[in-house]
Amino acid sequence: MFTMGFVISIALMGRFSHARVAGEWTTSFASLVSRQNLAFRGRTRPFLRSLSSSSSDETEYYDFDYYVIGGGSGGIASARRAATYGAKVAVAEYGRMGGTCVNVGCVPKKVMWNAASIAETIHDMSHYGFSGADEVTFDWNFLKQARDKYVARLNGIYDRNLENSKVTKHLGKASLAGPHTVKVEPTDGSEPQTYTAKHILIAVGGQPVFPKGEGVKEYSISSDGFFELEDLPRKAVVVGAGYIAVELAGVLQALGTDTKLVVRKEMALRSFDDMLRDTLDEEMQRQGIEIFRNTNGVAKIEANADGLKTVYLNNGEKIEGADVVLMAPGRIPKTESLNLDSVGVERNEKGHIKVNEYSETTAEGIYALGDVIGNIELTPMAIAAGRRLSDRLFGGPEYANAKVSYDLVPTVVFSHPTIGTIGLSEADAIAKYGADNVKVYKSKFANLYYGPFQVDPDDKPKTAMKLVCAGPEELVVGLHVIGSGADEMLQGFGIALKMGATKADFDATVAIHPTAAEEFVTMFPWGLSPQKSGAIQSPLNGANPPEPSM
Repeated sequence: MFTMGFVISIALMGRFSHARVAGEWTTSFASLVSRQNLAFRGRTRPFLRSLSSSSSDETEYYDFDYYVIGGGSGGIASARRAATYGAKVAVAEYGRMGGTCVNVGCVPKKVMWNAASIAETIHDMSHYGFSGADEVTFDWNFLKQARDKYVARLNGIYDRNLENSKVTKHLGKASLAGPHTVKVEPTDGSEPQTYTAKHILIAVGGQPVFPKGEGVKEYSISSDGFFELEDLPRKAVVVGAGYIAVELAGVLQALGTDTKLVVRKEMALRSFDDMLRDTLDEEMQRQGIEIFRNTNGVAKIEANADGLKTVYLNNGEKIEGADVVLMAPGRIPKTESLNLDSVGVERNEKGHIKVNEYSETTAEGIYALGDVIGNIELTPMAIAAGRRLSDRLFGGPEYANAKVSYDLVPTVVFSHPTIGTIGLSEADAIAKYGADNVKVYKSKFANLYYGPFQVDPDDKPKTAMKLVCAGPEELVVGLHVIGSGADEMLQGFGIALKMGATKADFDATVAIHPTAAEEFVTMFPWGLSPQKSGAIQSPLNGANPPEPSM
């Protein structure tokens, strides 16, 4: 075992007489500061840059082993994982800790979705014998304050977790200042500081984008601005066709706002399975959301003397009297101030940082993950990628090939009703495997929740499900559901698909009755003649098998 004095003497030599010898000592020292000796690294000067003859003759030191630019979910997860291996880690963030998800994304959105779901339950309560729905009031500002306090508490938890993990926190705007070098401009206005690091991670996330158009940026808000609203809008125009647009439109409509949804083409969620798109479209209209289709976007927005806005669409239509116009056409990577070009970090045509399967950018020692790379822009995806990256960089030889898988990632849209999806859509499966090799099982029914409703069956909200199977063994390559509880049921089915489940595996699973999820394991398993598309349709209301799905 090396002694402390011996190690320090090696570090101070700075030069070796033979390249091979230098290489051997480099390997030995790298082994010394590996996981088995990380306590040493934490007590002395930071990680040595190099002892090989191919670098500078003078031994150089890094301030940190790992420097993370961005205090969002992915960056913090990676920083804390690296710290568990004993790495000396720092995180730079100029806003609140937690990034988009905690502050203006997943968390506050789910709070608002919960409120909207409660409003829907109040609306339904008379069907279960309860009265007084008309007397219930809603205080938007009260909810906003409670939500913001919860988010602030999470910010504090993130701060404490970093402190407990021995991760250094730098409050300021960070940029790349050269190879292995980060410059931080502190938020308190003090002098910029420069730090060096063996490895640098870019995890700065994305930001809302405003489309071009007269008055668009001046008279509209982004999804970030939605969480700053002090009052419930009377009338809102939501522009966008992605998950953010349909989620916020659903929240506003359920809470009492007269909501209009503007989409560029025929309908929202164009990349999703057609069953999901069609069913959500029907449900949004049933709830009272007016959808403006094939608009090609917004041409301009004008503000009237009373403060209300008129939205002019590119197809000639206009929407008058809106007190809020919410732009949600998408998000772009937040890279404009990072100085990427100076260090050779390349971006694609949409501005996302190019990375390989190991989160490596085109610049040595610099990595990127999360929304900034534009792959699967989901918080759990960024967290998983961040942890795998730290495993590979600091976890030892057994993690040498650690990387995150972007296959079969479960996704939920918190629309009203919710959507759960994993794997290939029907169209994508046919494109990949061929129509003759794809079989699709579908079902559409009214959830048992709506059983007591004394309304026309056609007016009851529907749950729709689809299994997409490929090959003679009917490997399940896609699973899609829209309806009450879709968000909670998807996680378990995600595991099944990851493990390579077939339709026969689903058929062999005993159902939990009465639930909506049981429909996935009770869809027709026997030999009916499929349609030309390969689809097998279960009857409406889950009439097959004999016990109805609920």
